[in-house]
Amino acid sequence: MVKHVILWTLRAELVGDEREAVKQGIKQGLEALKGRIPGLIDIKVNIDCLASSNADVMLDSLFEDEASLKGYSIHPEHVAVANGKVRPYTATRTCMDYEV
Repeated sequence: MVKHVILWTLRAELVGDEREAVKQGIKQGLEALKGRIPGLIDIKVNIDCLASSNADVMLDSLFEDEASLKGYSIHPEHVAVANGKVRPYTATRTCMDYEV
């Protein structure tokens, strides 16, 4: 199995209710992919950060294997969420993939 973990920081101009709405949109969009993409075992998005955090959103996902992760990255439903709910609102992205 392969873990795929991403940390994002949101763009600085997103504040208040708009910032929270963007975080909710990312969470709902990505978590809705569960059961829709081959090889995706689990997907969770954490948006409730402690004040000590230097990231705003965390994706924690699990795939059957590396081929499944690669398929996810180009799957049309994932690409639609990434292009519509994530990329327009994020300033930085850090990713770590590893075998479990």
